[in-house]
Amino acid sequence: MFSVDTPSRAAGQQGSELVPSRYALQVGEIDVLVVSDGVLPLPAATMATNVDPAELADWLQRNFLPPDMFDWPLNVLVARSGEQTILVDAGLGSQFSGFPRAGQFPRRLEDAGIPLEAVTDVIITHMHMDHVGGLLAAGVKERLRPDVRIHVAKAEVDFWTQPDFTRTDMPKPVPNVLRSTANSFVEAYRQNLCIFTDRHEVAPGVVVRLTGGHTEGHSVVDLESGGERLMFAGDAMFPVGFENPDWHNGFEHDPVVSARVRRGLFQELADNGGLLVAAHLPFPSIGRVAADGDAFRYVPIMWDF
Repeated sequence: MFSVDTPSRAAGQQGSELVPSRYALQVGEIDVLVVSDGVLPLPAATMATNVDPAELADWLQRNFLPPDMFDWPLNVLVARSGEQTILVDAGLGSQFSGFPRAGQFPRRLEDAGIPLEAVTDVIITHMHMDHVGGLLAAGVKERLRPDVRIHVAKAEVDFWTQPDFTRTDMPKPVPNVLRSTANSFVEAYRQNLCIFTDRHEVAPGVVVRLTGGHTEGHSVVDLESGGERLMFAGDAMFPVGFENPDWHNGFEHDPVVSARVRRGLFQELADNGGLLVAAHLPFPSIGRVAADGDAFRYVPIMWDF
């Protein structure tokens, strides 16, 4: 199993971090590590673009969150199944000066004792910059295995040849940066891409499947072993979405489909009792989902040291 240091050990090893920004658990025979890539300060208004701003302001106030800027957590996941070590998403990278508190995953992976050279597979839920940027950070590609397999949906690769931003509501500079980062990622790793269309088993008990919505080729990753389940949901859901699954996020390229996907995944998790990890839920982002009338409720796990 992936190891997790106690806070006292971590403070000595990592210097500036009082607690390790990673959390280990097992899903049956699959070892899992959630790693925080840091946080992204973004306008709170992007959390709900189709409702009266007063409704969002009320939700933020009730959750003790600031009214203007929201620190989006950013999580990646590592799974070890059999002989394969699979990285799910790669964080932001260090090339975006506007987000100095993100781009931490390569160092934190090393701190956890997992060298980049050990990664056999990478699954990309979608090609937004905070999910592929880490693969473009200085020195990362040189340390990855030349034969590393990068699994991404065909619909996602196709989408970024002519991306549609007409239904998004992002800060003005973001679309161009998203477009250029996605193109740079494909250019840098074209020979390593393993393209799937709908559903693909990457390793025993590790399956990636297409959902669409957030982007045309957005996908989620299901881990299943020994009767236990965990879903890495990428950007299919955000903290505000449990109580308000029909609220649109400004970064969704098809917000109507996104809301339908979100509801479906929430219901699936409520029905099967599986664990949930998502890119933008507060670290360690591990919990379960319960149905709550016409909406849902997030139930975080108790930390286990």
